[in-house]
Amino acid sequence: MSDQDKPLLIKRYASRRLYNTETSDYVTLEDIAGFIREGREVQIVDLKSGDDLTRQYLLQIIAEHESRGENILPVNVLNDLVRSYMVPGGGVVPQFLQSSFEMLRESQDKMVKNMNAMNPMAQIPGFEAIKAQQEAFLKAMTGGFSGGWTGGAETDKPEADNGEGGDLDDIKRQLAELQDKLSKMK
Repeated sequence: MSDQDKPLLIKRYASRRLYNTETSDYVTLEDIAGFIREGREVQIVDLKSGDDLTRQYLLQIIAEHESRGENILPVNVLNDLVRSYMVPGGGVVPQFLQSSFEMLRESQDKMVKNMNAMNPMAQIPGFEAIKAQQEAFLKAMTGGFSGGWTGGAETDKPEADNGEGGDLDDIKRQLAELQDKLSKMK
């Protein structure tokens, strides 16, 4: 099991500070929220007792976002949650919410896959190679603007063209071919 598959273990010390066991440093609730947004599972345990505190800290993250005006849950949903805990047999709501979020994640994944499949550019043979060449071309074109650029000094002048054309001509040719294929697809 890789490190990304295991929950990130956060230990809470008696001082209430939170300690990231992977990076050996202290973290805040905002750091923990960031880990979760990145897709990482988190487990928070009390160092002394070993109690799992994950649920209460996740609720605290939500409460802090709500208190800053970032409405995560509509008021009617919050009311329904409170009501569900007051009613005997209210344990069905947590399972319903969990299933709903799983369905939401699955549908988002399917939507992303479908959007990639519908992109006509992605279906053209050699598109990835062209994309890589364009990225290399842009990097080469902007590379002179990093710290070493002297602003057009004599030493920066290109050598005389030896008639080979080089990578730029290849990129232009491939771009023209791509535009031709795209115009035929329409």
